Amino acid sequence: MIRVVVLVSGGGTNLQALLDSKAAGKFPQAEIVMVLSNRKKAYALERAKAAGIPAVYLPTVRYDSNEAYGMALRDLLLENKVDLIVLAGFLVVLDKCVIEAFPNRIINIHPSLIPSFCGDGFYGLKVHEEALRRGVKVTGATVHFVDSGTDTGPIILQKAVDILPDDTPESLQLRVMQQAEWKLLPEAVRLFSEGRLKVEGRICQIQGE
Repeated sequence: MIRVVVLVSGGGTNLQALLDSKAAGKFPQAEIVMVLSNRKKAYALERAKAAGIPAVYLPTVRYDSNEAYGMALRDLLLENKVDLIVLAGFLVVLDKCVIEAFPNRIINIHPSLIPSFCGDGFYGLKVHEEALRRGVKVTGATVHFVDSGTDTGPIILQKAVDILPDDTPESLQLRVMQQAEWKLLPEAVRLFSEGRLKVEGRICQIQGE
């Protein structure tokens, strides 16, 4: 059984998609063993508790540097024998010590079709605001492995979502979540748990397709 931890800073809608998918038997070879947040009042922690999953609060303010926080996070993950780390709206830049400890075992969900609207400063509503400002007709979401860059790791899955003429950043954000993010993330966990993701250089291939 693949042991999964989900890191999240906010409400946890992507976490809920994972919890619902697990309950529906969509990734039977993986188990969510912990949900961790850097914010004490993150509703994601309440979602975890309701599902009977350990909810851990690890605040950044307890540490004097991002490196120190990263070392504490890395040690906690190693102690819990985590196989896969899922970033589901975790607004903390992972220190290199975490990334190096879990090569090709950290995945992130980003609300655009990478390489569009990604990188430093692109998160949350800012991604959708820029997509609308640029007048693009199609956006979407991407699940990718995490490397030392920002949104630069090997792409696992992508799904396109049409932009409608009357879209606002908020309406677009919701539709991207509903049509793409909540589908892609559980599927990526399933593929990982089945050992079907093979990374060669900067390319991720799905085996058995």
